[in-house]
Amino acid sequence: MKVAALVGSIRRDSYNMKLTNFIQERYKDRLDITIVTIRDIAHYDQDIENEAPDSVQRFKNELSDADAFLIVTPEFNHSIPGVLKNALDWLSRGKREMAGKPTFIAGASMGILGTVRAQMQLRQILNAPGMGANILPGNEILIGSVQNKVNEHGLLTDQGTIEFIDGVIEQFVLFAEAELIKS
Repeated sequence: MKVAALVGSIRRDSYNMKLTNFIQERYKDRLDITIVTIRDIAHYDQDIENEAPDSVQRFKNELSDADAFLIVTPEFNHSIPGVLKNALDWLSRGKREMAGKPTFIAGASMGILGTVRAQMQLRQILNAPGMGANILPGNEILIGSVQNKVNEHGLLTDQGTIEFIDGVIEQFVLFAEAELIKS
């Protein structure tokens, strides 16, 4: 199954990118995950949405063959990062690449609550009529105190967290396969 991953943090040493890389590597036998950068996408502007800039067209083209989506977000000021919101705004227009596609959410933060507020907001955005993503119900990967769950190289090593992610991935694969059969 081809999964396009969008990572809401563009920081060089992002825990969320490290989490995405972990998921990409650990589950490569079940999910073909491609990380699609959102760093260089032009700001959404309704005046140009029908003639989107090259950066947006490239971004949307990279997502066109995806069977499913993974969105990994940090939490900035109890919300998702602006760069991620911008990418999602573009995806709510035109072809609407995420509409009806199985989608799951993950996030890591240094705080104890993980990215719970950002993920609640992200679910609202993904359920908006323009988005229409088909979100895995009842399974969130919320990694709090992530700095205590990785080794000196930034690799996730906390066994309880890894086992939890294993369970969520299993649920997502079953969910996505059932949804893809319906469509």
